[in-house]
Amino acid sequence: MERQDVIILGGGLVGLTLGIALARHGIMAAVIDPADPDRMLASGFDGRASAVASAPWRMLDAIGVGAHLQGRGCPIDAIRVQDGLSPESLMFEPSADDGALGHMFENRDLRIALDTTARAADGLTLLRPARPVDVRRDLDGVRVTLADGREVAGSLLIGAEGRQSPTREAAGITCARWSYDHVAMIASIAHEKPHGNVAYEIFYTAGPFAILPLVDDAEGRHRSALVWTVDKKHAPAMLGLPDRAYQAEAEKRMGGMLGAVSLISPRSSYPLGFHHAARITDTRLALVGDAAHGIHPIAGQGVNLGYRDVAALTEVLVEGMRLGLDPGDAQLLDRYQRWRSLDSFMVAASTDGLTRLFGIPGRTARTVRRIGLGAVQRLGPLKGRFMAEARGETGKLPRLLQGMAI
Repeated sequence: MERQDVIILGGGLVGLTLGIALARHGIMAAVIDPADPDRMLASGFDGRASAVASAPWRMLDAIGVGAHLQGRGCPIDAIRVQDGLSPESLMFEPSADDGALGHMFENRDLRIALDTTARAADGLTLLRPARPVDVRRDLDGVRVTLADGREVAGSLLIGAEGRQSPTREAAGITCARWSYDHVAMIASIAHEKPHGNVAYEIFYTAGPFAILPLVDDAEGRHRSALVWTVDKKHAPAMLGLPDRAYQAEAEKRMGGMLGAVSLISPRSSYPLGFHHAARITDTRLALVGDAAHGIHPIAGQGVNLGYRDVAALTEVLVEGMRLGLDPGDAQLLDRYQRWRSLDSFMVAASTDGLTRLFGIPGRTARTVRRIGLGAVQRLGPLKGRFMAEARGETGKLPRLLQGMAI
């Protein structure tokens, strides 16, 4: 039987980051994931892109992942928010001293960087592919039996399997959840005009239309990631459009701001929903990432919420173990629960509110929204608060999010 301090179920973007962060601070961890890592790193496995806010980016840099991402990410120097194609817009543009709001990475690049870092991390055991068939938790510890008969024991179990977390379900943790009856269509595009490192969030009543800047490719083409939200009932027809028609519709919704558009990746889609766990801890258990909360991608905060979980939980465990406490100690889990619950709920509630606000049809609602955008643009303190939230720099910041080791 293998003995670890922490057992992490789920080796995605959040679970693997947590394993690396713990190992960097001397905590022995095992990451168990049923997916074949070679398949997950293959071209075409995950065509999405993620916005990593500036605070989580400092954490990735501090734990050694950033070194494997140099030149791969496109800095987000500004975010432009507008209601439809109205000229009235809200521009989040930090000063040069503050640096970029975040970086856009293709998910495959993030996965490769995390995998490379994890394989070289002392104290991190990677069990992939490996399927847990029996998981037991009690006051004395945690034991996971794998399909091949191996057993792993530890003091704390982390559920990082994503939205449908079986660990959360087995613990009897209830979730508030609902569907938005929307589908997000994902694609990478090349466009005639440079994006200038600006991310665009254009709100239509059918859902937000996001254009997220990527680095130019080897051929010098200007590229962006497209996250196009449509009503669920219209999704099959939209996804079935020929490429030329799809590109024409995209150009129309962009108002021609980036010139001619061409698809450079396969199209994919996924349904949009909301869920928020009633609690994120149980006996010798903590939840992170989408296992704890799933939100609308309207503000690009999904993976960043997970990274904030990673930073807080790592700090709690490292400080607790230095005091001689067991990583599964109820006091430590209670501290993690209190630290993360309010922040994650506020972000989730804000994204849900924005989704509903911008989905209200009619001229009156549109006028109110545009007046509101103009007001925020003119009110410096309020605009600064929104930018701090986009950076992931609100509330009590864990040291990793400040770029410091614990």
